[in-house]
Formats: sequence, C-alpha cells, structure tokens
Amino acid sequence: MASVSISSSPITQVSQHQVPIQSNLQPQLLTRLLLDLRGRRFSVDRETIMNLPESVLLCLFPNGLVLSRQSAAFTEGGENEEDEEVYAVDFDPECFAYVLDFFRNASDTFYGTATSPGLFSAQQHLLDGSPSDFGPSASQNPLLSKQAIIVLREELEYFAIPPKSSNAATDEQGIANTDLLDIKRRCGQNIMEKRNIFTALQRNVHKENNIAEQHLIDMLCMSGFNRDDEWGFRAIEPSRCCISSIALVLLKTGIVHHTAALSGERPVTIDYNQMATAQKLLLFWRKPARKCWWDGLEVDLAQPGEPTQPVKLWARRVWTLELSLHLAMWFTLVADRVNIQTWVRRLDHPSY
Repeated sequence: MASVSISSSPITQVSQHQVPIQSNLQPQLLTRLLLDLRGRRFSVDRETIMNLPESVLLCLFPNGLVLSRQSAAFTEGGENEEDEEVYAVDFDPECFAYVLDFFRNASDTFYGTATSPGLFSAQQHLLDGSPSDFGPSASQNPLLSKQAIIVLREELEYFAIPPKSSNAATDEQGIANTDLLDIKRRCGQNIMEKRNIFTALQRNVHKENNIAEQHLIDMLCMSGFNRDDEWGFRAIEPSRCCISSIALVLLKTGIVHHTAALSGERPVTIDYNQMATAQKLLLFWRKPARKCWWDGLEVDLAQPGEPTQPVKLWARRVWTLELSLHLAMWFTLVADRVNIQTWVRRLDHPSY
C-alpha cells in the first residue's frame, strides 16, 4: 500500500502562516456619554446614567441606547476612538440638571466623599442586627445600605374650552387662530402658577370620596413629602399644551443619626414604625406605578383691567411613582442595544 505523504493528508494540511486573531472585536464600552438635550450638552459617565430612576431613563431613551463604540469592533485600532458620539435627547435640560444635582448631593451625604464620611459609615453596624429587628435578616433590608429616593413625576396635558362669545376658533385645517393660541398660553401659565403637588389630587379625593387616593397622599406624606410641598421642577413643553413636573425627596426610613451621644443614646437609632412604613415603598422599587385622572376647572384668564374671561380648563394628569435605591457600587453592563428596563434590572440582579 502506497504511503501517503504528510503534506497531502487532509488532516495535516495546515497553513504555515497563522491568521492573526483580532483582539479588538469586543465592542469598547463607553465610559462617558455626551448628551444633547434640546441644544444643551451634558457629559455624563455611564454609571451616573444607569443609576437614574427607571421612569426617567425611559423618558430619556425610549428606544434604548448603545453603550459601546460600535465602530471600534471592526477597525484596526479605531482611528476615531477619541471622537465622542453625541446622543440627541428630547428632554428638558433643566429637569435633567435638577435630577443629576439631587442624586449627586444625596450620594455625597449618604455614602460620603473622599474627604468626609457619609451617613452609611455610621449605620453599618445596623446590618448586623438581630433577626427580630427586620424579619429574617437585617442584611437583607436594602434601606439599611442604600440611599432611597422617592421619585414622583406628573405629565399634564391641558385642553381649553373658550366661551361661545369669544373669537377663539380654528380654521378648516384645524389650526388655531391668534385668540385661541392666546387662551392656550394663558391656561398654561395659570396651571404653572399652581405648583403645589397634592392640590389637584386632594380636590379629586373630595370630589369622588376616593379613599385609595387619600391613602396614597397619606403614605407619601409619611414617607418624605409634606402636604404643602411644591414640585421641584415644573415647565411647559415646547409647542405643546403639556406640562412636565417632577419632585424628588429622600425616603424617611426611621434611621435617626444623633449628633451627640452624651445623653447615653446610641449614635444611630431606628424608629421601627417608620421603617415599616418606608418598607411599603419598596413595592415601587424598579416597578414604577402610574395613575391617571381628569381634572376640570373653570378659570378666569382676565388680566388686571380686563373684563371677565371665563374658560373651562380640562387637564389629564398622569402620575408616575417610583422608589429609586441609589447604589454606591457600579457594575459592568453588557454593551449592546437593549431595553432600558433590562439595564436597570441588571444593576440589582444577584448574579452581578
């Protein structure tokens, strides 16, 4: 039997030249994102973006967001690696700045900074509490180790019904005339001046005797809000009869930090009744709840010196309530186009 040469064997026919393995096929994670919010730019690191409330993230990126530099995966060395990609976001820049500032200040107060310790360092011993304090294990209570923030948003769309005697009307194409546009502007300004958070909902409670809504107000006021609180941010959306509002407050967990221990008290004590109330808000952690209702009023839009100008004003209000647990540690996320809800859930998943 004729011998088969090694060089002609299909098993041993291997190219003498090794094909270089490309080590840069993995997409490069973006460490910072450059956002353009209606003409105003923000440079924000990825961890800060991912730590925002889910309801805010869904407004910022309703279709998801690529967290990697896709071009770097298919180029040798990435010629434009230094160029930052700008993401255009249709969101109020002042509202975004308000949220960033509040979360940054809350993080510095709770977790501390490079120069000063935060509240968490003084209450770490609470994680070793007895099982009778917080059920099975105190270490399983996230309110002991994370800064909890209540996020309440309102999206209000208003509709003005002018009196029949007015000249306000629309043309055949449905375009409002000058008088109707003026009424819409005044209605928007009228609503903007009413900044109290709970006035409209309390009015609806009295109107329909809705006990569930009254319980919602009571729970929020026991957990961090005051009954006369105003929206932290409130603005009319451009070219729309819509007003966006948001309020952020720290959750009252019942953990009390005493400034001095001369009286014999522990530096940190817990009001267990308040802690039980705060734990009810965990139902809204990563699960924003929404409530919608109609609110109708008759308002007088007359300026000083003008005759009475009554207008029926209807508002459709949508509230979104969420509890955000501000994290001190960050996790590496898979860089791909994924849904925002998946991103947020990964941050607190036990496997990460």
